[in-house]
Amino acid sequence: MKRFSLFSLVAGGLLAGLLNATHAASRPNLIWVMADDLGYGELGCYGQEVIRTPRLDRMAAQGMRFTQFYAGATVCAPSRSVLMTGQHHGHTRVRGNAGRDNPLAQALRTEDRTVAHMLRDAGYATALIGKWGLGDAGAAECGLPRRQGFDYFFGYLNQRHAHNHFPAFLWRNEERVPLPNIVTPVGDDGAGYAPDGFLYADDLFADEALKFVSNHQHKPFFLYWSLVTPHANNERNHALKDGAHVPDYGPYAGEDWPKPDRGHAAMITRLDSYVGRLLDHLELLELAGKTLVFFTSDNGPHNESSHTLARFNPSGPFSGIKRSLTDGGIRVPMIAWCPGLLPAGAVSGHVGYFGDWFATAAELAGAPSPEGLDSISFAPTLLGRVADQKPHEFLYWEFHEGGFQQAALYEGRWKGLRRGGPNAPIRLHDLRHDMAEKTNVAAAHPEITTRLEAFMKTARSDSPDWVPSVR
Repeated sequence: MKRFSLFSLVAGGLLAGLLNATHAASRPNLIWVMADDLGYGELGCYGQEVIRTPRLDRMAAQGMRFTQFYAGATVCAPSRSVLMTGQHHGHTRVRGNAGRDNPLAQALRTEDRTVAHMLRDAGYATALIGKWGLGDAGAAECGLPRRQGFDYFFGYLNQRHAHNHFPAFLWRNEERVPLPNIVTPVGDDGAGYAPDGFLYADDLFADEALKFVSNHQHKPFFLYWSLVTPHANNERNHALKDGAHVPDYGPYAGEDWPKPDRGHAAMITRLDSYVGRLLDHLELLELAGKTLVFFTSDNGPHNESSHTLARFNPSGPFSGIKRSLTDGGIRVPMIAWCPGLLPAGAVSGHVGYFGDWFATAAELAGAPSPEGLDSISFAPTLLGRVADQKPHEFLYWEFHEGGFQQAALYEGRWKGLRRGGPNAPIRLHDLRHDMAEKTNVAAAHPEITTRLEAFMKTARSDSPDWVPSVR
């Protein structure tokens, strides 16, 4: 591990000068790259031994790798809402996956202010490429990307449509762009599967991301590149028992594994190559030292492709997967990269989460951050100013499928889990000694349990769209 004190004398001063410069062009470009359902343990730099991720491993070796960074939620839509609004799961607009029956509950509203709004107001060109999931055509148009701070959008609006990696159409801004893929539809919202796909959406997104960078290299830009790999095609899995739909199996073609296993591994290695292309492109354009790139995942790993979880150990040392509030469902890989500004090969145990992106982006852009956010900038950690880094006392999550659940993290160590309503007992885990959250130590630490109970009672604001139900 690199010592931040040595680095901060050099890089901290460099970035301080960068951020205090008077010309907008000298501010750092910001790129947030996010995988979909990628587990903490599915990258080589986080302990993966089967799937090959050479470019992300190199990104970590050239930058900073976080070991206790959390998604906004354990499923897609609320995690993205936390990322966009800087409000934790009990305050953000979208708190669950509402699906087709209630699209407005899964959409940002006109009064919401996103990190893209803030950066656009600060003079940044803003783009979303890939999966959105926070607004759709029809009743939920208030949440469309270009109404939520993005100048440009290319990708999927709703998440069921995004299940299909070979779609019949994508959206460019508010226009449907037809694709030559022949799709077997499931429903009327774009979901389905293509028995023989031609155009793989994430290949298109990679090309579009590089094009955006090229076209905006002379002014500050914010690119939110929201990949859909390695998410399963749920509809294809139901029909064919293989949700890991990818153009080819790449280096795993010769493995004596079931097709879903080869497909899942190939998806992640293909994703890895996209990130490599981006970093190479930034180097080619001489933007690498001017651009902060972040890579993460929207929540923990899935089990929806009929692949073998045990082969890949996707949650690493943690228990649970997507839809779990144990750390396997919410602790995610997080890598930051900017040669010359960030220390190479640094490992940080700073406890942060998606909601912190708002305050961090504001500080990096030299822009004001709105009041009332659940957001603490982790820029001091990035820049080696550890003494200036403010910690979180609490982090908070909830989950609405199958009955209301809550989780909170106190002082980065004590994890409280509750299921069964506001008066249900709390399970307490000491992550310092029990990363897999197997042992309930509530009885041994009543004072910690009491603090977590008091916090959970007041952590969330009421929402008519997301009323807790007890089952």
